[in-house]
Amino acid sequence: MRCGKKAFLLICNCFGKAGLERIDKMNKKFVLDVHTHTAASGHAYSTLDENVRYAADIGLSLLGISDHAPKMPGSTHMLHFMNFRVIPRHMHGIDIIMGAELNIIDSNGKTDLKNNTVKKLDYAVASLHVPCIEPMDRDESTSAIIGAIKNPYINIIGHPCDPRYPLDIKAVVSAARDNNTLLEINNASLDPLNGRAGGDSELLELICECKRQAVPIILGSDAHFYTSIGDFSNIMPLLEEAQMPDELIINTDVEAFRAFIALKSRV
Repeated sequence: MRCGKKAFLLICNCFGKAGLERIDKMNKKFVLDVHTHTAASGHAYSTLDENVRYAADIGLSLLGISDHAPKMPGSTHMLHFMNFRVIPRHMHGIDIIMGAELNIIDSNGKTDLKNNTVKKLDYAVASLHVPCIEPMDRDESTSAIIGAIKNPYINIIGHPCDPRYPLDIKAVVSAARDNNTLLEINNASLDPLNGRAGGDSELLELICECKRQAVPIILGSDAHFYTSIGDFSNIMPLLEEAQMPDELIINTDVEAFRAFIALKSRV
């Protein structure tokens, strides 16, 4: 077993021993999760230390913290994102990177943190959120996502394929390919109780188009409580249906992930 004892017992209680083998196999295959939240996001409930300890317990090698940027109701002030220098980048045996989940706030892909702040982060995710921007039609949503993709400081597009923001999948994947930006397959979005639920077929289309264009994807737990970190179980059926090769899933290799995000400037 790769899981720590506490994580082992917790997973047994939640999933039963029958599900443990599959979860442990998944943890061994995927070594990083960079879409996670702490209590600083306002509607997440774990501390940074709790997140890191749990990630270490389940065998991750790299954990990214991406708390919501200030326009999200209840989130933290801009100053929160400007003081990451005080946080060690290695804790409890694993590497830590500190970023933000930016809110896309118009159809041109503008976000709620200025680039002179974003470029000082270790990485940046950008997403469409209903509390920050009204639902849009296909053309507007596609324009917003492609605008964010073209931002030289945004590394990941968070939870695309929200039914409230329909996309031109081929255009988005092509833009991600041309601008060295990762498209996320978000585990929380596939929870039927999530507000983004219902985008399964579009997500499958996105995965297949990424496979066709040889564009890497990234899996994200979007954990708002530490026990969801590293959980990609909702995503697995889509990956299997698309027959997505491991080499196009960047969660399998920390160095490949670091090399990919380094393709965008942070100077």
